[in-house]
Amino acid sequence: MADLSIKLKIGNREYPMKVKAEDEEMIRLAGKTVNERIKSYRNRFGIDDIQDLLAMVAFDCLVEKMRSEKDTTSIDEVSLDKVIELKQLITNHL
Repeated sequence: MADLSIKLKIGNREYPMKVKAEDEEMIRLAGKTVNERIKSYRNRFGIDDIQDLLAMVAFDCLVEKMRSEKDTTSIDEVSLDKVIELKQLITNHL
């Protein structure tokens, strides 16, 4: 698919970018989410400096990503343990 040229406004700046058509919706949603978080932090903490707000949003997103990866790793480990347990049960039964 061809790339689309879009402009994404984050904070008080517009960023021109080329994106794959199938990624456009996700990218626009990501931009909207960043802007919503900026607004939330601005309202909650009374901070107006966009650089501070963007840093806070970036930090928040990284913590969420790290938490999600940790949860995924835990789920993967539990799943692997269950598969090993089932394999042993099947082996013992045969």
